[in-house]
Amino acid sequence: MTNTEIIQSIATEVRLRLEGEGSGHDWWHILRVWNMAKHLCEIENADSFVVELAALLHDVADWKFHNGDETAGPRIARDMLNGQHVKDSIINHVCEIIATISFKGAGIPTPMSTLEGKVVQDADRLDAIGAIGIARAFAYGGSKGRSLYDPNTKPTQHQTKEAYFNSGSATINHFYEKLLLLKDRMNTRTAKALAQQRHEFIINFLDQFFREWEGKV
Repeated sequence: MTNTEIIQSIATEVRLRLEGEGSGHDWWHILRVWNMAKHLCEIENADSFVVELAALLHDVADWKFHNGDETAGPRIARDMLNGQHVKDSIINHVCEIIATISFKGAGIPTPMSTLEGKVVQDADRLDAIGAIGIARAFAYGGSKGRSLYDPNTKPTQHQTKEAYFNSGSATINHFYEKLLLLKDRMNTRTAKALAQQRHEFIINFLDQFFREWEGKV
């Protein structure tokens, strides 16, 4: 099979696995990340085969839906790529990206060791901010039964991944615990520029949210 055929086959399988998922980690999230990753890849001159495979597979088995098991995603991705007879070196690269891509708390660095990893991480993080990021945050919060906002519970800057993984606070807290931090954690120059406008959109949303919450609008 050609690289293009492998990518299309993986895309079809991922779509079948995730289509209809309701927490904001669905096929459409994958498609947006895939498209953004291809855009960044072209500008940054990264390996497109690795980037596209990692973008497609980065959420195939997210730890949030597998009882915190961080090995589920790389393991399932490896099985899928082996099924397509992808070279071991490519599989190892893609699985490393999947294993290290996720945000793990405000105090936990998550550096990517390769350009391809940086590109896919940026694409994923861009989809977590801006208008779509806001929508996804509330979709995920709703799927976990979390309240919109609780004035009595303040955001926490988690210093361990365990604390972050086990957090169940209101969705608005998530903006301060993760989303507002992503602008400064982008890797590529292109992503940094795109993140600025999306970050400002979140700031404006929060300002409006609290004005309405306090009955000022």
